Amino acid sequence: MASSKKDLIRKKRRKLRVRGTYGLGDQTKPRISVFRSLKHMYAQIIDDVRGVTIVSCSTLSLDKVSGDKKAQAYLVGKELARLAQAKGVQKAFLDRGSSRYLGRVASLAEGLREGGIII
Repeated sequence: MASSKKDLIRKKRRKLRVRGTYGLGDQTKPRISVFRSLKHMYAQIIDDVRGVTIVSCSTLSLDKVSGDKKAQAYLVGKELARLAQAKGVQKAFLDRGSSRYLGRVASLAEGLREGGIII
């Protein structure tokens, strides 16, 4: 099903609004970039000043992922938080891109908070 032109414009505006709110991520507060496809969930923590991905995680990198997509996104958030804390990241801001903050994106954020990352 093709999206209408209005939907595409709305999606682009939402993406620019979300990214413009926080600016760029740095070492003290990096950016958590979230991408969700139809089957998988991807998240990475990025230091935009240096242009480096600090750590990344997805449903593809997890072993024995079961449950529905929201449960899988929660597990990705918990694993990303564990990896980030090992690298010394305590605070970050969530860049959800053009996705709305509900469903899988909200589950991922909940997993990050449970893992100890301050969003």
